[in-house]
Amino acid sequence: MATQPKQFGMSSKNIDKIKLLFQEQIDRGLHPGAAMAVYQNGILMMDLYGGVANKETNEPVNRNTLFVILSSTKPIASFCWHILWERGQIELGDFITDYWPEFGKNGKSKITVRHILTHTGGFPQTPEELTAERMVEWNAATTAMENAVPIYQPGEVIAYHPLNFGWVIGEVVKRVDGRNISQFLTEEVTNPLGMKDFFLGLPPEHEHRVAKLHAMEDCESPDTVEIFNRPVSHQGIIPAANGICTARDLARFYAMLSTGGSLDGANIIRSGVIKSVAAIQEEGIDRTNGREVKLGLGFAIDDPRMGTQRGSTRYNHSIGHGGLGSSIGWVDLESRLAVAIITNGVRGEESNSKRLAELSEAVRDACV
Repeated sequence: MATQPKQFGMSSKNIDKIKLLFQEQIDRGLHPGAAMAVYQNGILMMDLYGGVANKETNEPVNRNTLFVILSSTKPIASFCWHILWERGQIELGDFITDYWPEFGKNGKSKITVRHILTHTGGFPQTPEELTAERMVEWNAATTAMENAVPIYQPGEVIAYHPLNFGWVIGEVVKRVDGRNISQFLTEEVTNPLGMKDFFLGLPPEHEHRVAKLHAMEDCESPDTVEIFNRPVSHQGIIPAANGICTARDLARFYAMLSTGGSLDGANIIRSGVIKSVAAIQEEGIDRTNGREVKLGLGFAIDDPRMGTQRGSTRYNHSIGHGGLGSSIGWVDLESRLAVAIITNGVRGEESNSKRLAELSEAVRDACV
């Protein structure tokens, strides 16, 4: 754990409180294992890990343990579009068919880049043909996206696209840039930032490092847990859901956003793009999940799992994203605070939100 409490407003006493709470959650059986990292002003303040990576083998979580972050992958996938947007290679109002003509089948010709980023594209349901075996086949996934039939008009309602979101982003990246989304992320984001333990498409030699996901007693999606425990699901490319990393690397991505798009000499994106991404684009009931949401461009805004806002400026938003019943990554742009909390215990919405909010709130309290 690296910390400079006096300079960056986080006292050693408050750090100790967070460490105790982190361990208490493991001791209370809220999850088998977890990792948590906190940056403030671009400095790594906390790097915590504990519990077991696999209940069957009792293997402990260590500093190098990797976690499947599920939908916490989405902002990092969407960030590829933000880079292309900054470079003038895509525009928010452009139709997806401007880059991918075949996508326009079955009434999807008017879906725009903005619609995808805000989950208002109108085709939220994962096509039935994309079984657990086929969703890792890129051509099968993109063909399914072309053949998908919307259930809402574009821009009509917010309806979370659990997996379709990522396949559309990935295929547009490939058609515009020429690189697949995994290569694009590696070369444009993760390598420059020193995020050596973030993977979208895990190399097989790192498989032994991955913590097993465990469906807890109130888990609402045990079948999904089993799908994303498979090595084939780790090693394929599912841009909305199969990012694998340490909490340290996930927090580092948000730390880059917190410092205006540059970190430790790596200039990734302009600060003005980050402010645009963080602005509220959509607000209302998500038809897929039945929840009240605020959405930016590829990010959730002020999710309760991120704790309670403290500031008062125009850009006083926390932006980030959660992963199915298990994780959260977020940044508070005003306080330049970046946080990642990842567990391998997948819980129901209520208990998951409570444990993640508890830790996020403790971090905010430590920084005031």
